[in-house]
Amino acid sequence: MLHSRKLLYINEIARTGSIRKAAAKLNVASSAINRQIIELEDEIGAALFERLPRGLRLTSAGELYVEHIREVMKSYQRLESRVKALKMPDAGKVRIVTTTGLAAGPMPVIVSKFVAQHPRVKIFMRNDIGSGTTLNPVSVGEVDIGIGLNIPASPGIRTLAVFDVPIGAVLPPGHPLTQQAQVGLGELIQERLVLVMKSLSLREVIDFALAPLSVAVEPVIETNTTEAVKQFVRSGAGVSLMNPLDIIHDCARGDLVFRPLSDPHVKVQQMKVFARARTPLDSATSLFVEFLLAELSALLATLSAQGVKSAGRANNPEE
Repeated sequence: MLHSRKLLYINEIARTGSIRKAAAKLNVASSAINRQIIELEDEIGAALFERLPRGLRLTSAGELYVEHIREVMKSYQRLESRVKALKMPDAGKVRIVTTTGLAAGPMPVIVSKFVAQHPRVKIFMRNDIGSGTTLNPVSVGEVDIGIGLNIPASPGIRTLAVFDVPIGAVLPPGHPLTQQAQVGLGELIQERLVLVMKSLSLREVIDFALAPLSVAVEPVIETNTTEAVKQFVRSGAGVSLMNPLDIIHDCARGDLVFRPLSDPHVKVQQMKVFARARTPLDSATSLFVEFLLAELSALLATLSAQGVKSAGRANNPEE
């Protein structure tokens, strides 16, 4: 137990008015309870009970102690309930907002694995386009947690974890560049480029990576969704730059090929899991967040083992 059995003894004596009755209730010898109470009274320098011919009665000091003890016991019961809920939560729901890339990439598999293990928890997942729209639903309380890329620090938002995710070359199977372990940006710009539009945070990272090149880079196709980019690359319209999580399952199926970039100056994208600062997560959402972070860490560790630089670091700045 987290607390001394003296708390139980004092509370039960106060409730029954008798050491004998408290001992019978707690299945402890009366002499043991009496010895514990005397030791505590000697320690605090005050009597907790008046010894009367027909039992015991709380003193003023005893009433203060019992008030505190009962608050401690209630708090402990709440703690036990929350721990039990983490192991087997009651029917609950988790509301999530994420990017279109993550919604079409790893999130369906992660959510499916979670609900298979926790069928009493319902998941509501939406995706939004743009650099700031994953932030807004969390800020106003429409959803419980957000998963976004390059999310700025914002008042009222609590960061649960941050992962560094690099961008790399996305190629159709059979493309000559797939024979290389890494691809340089100089090689990539010789190809037809299919990129997301400038309204998306991914494009900011791409433009920063391309900026040092001595030639102007003009994509042949621009679109506002990563899913459309993947379809264009699969069809042979061109090659692209994306983060590996958005295409991890496409690569596993053999529909696309990801190759890390060899250019050292390329920045990573920060993938952030976040919630409202002053709203505690309920048991179902806490359970999902724990599961989500473990799954994302495992995916990034796998990518790191495959040579994708900076893909394995996860920070938990706030709990």
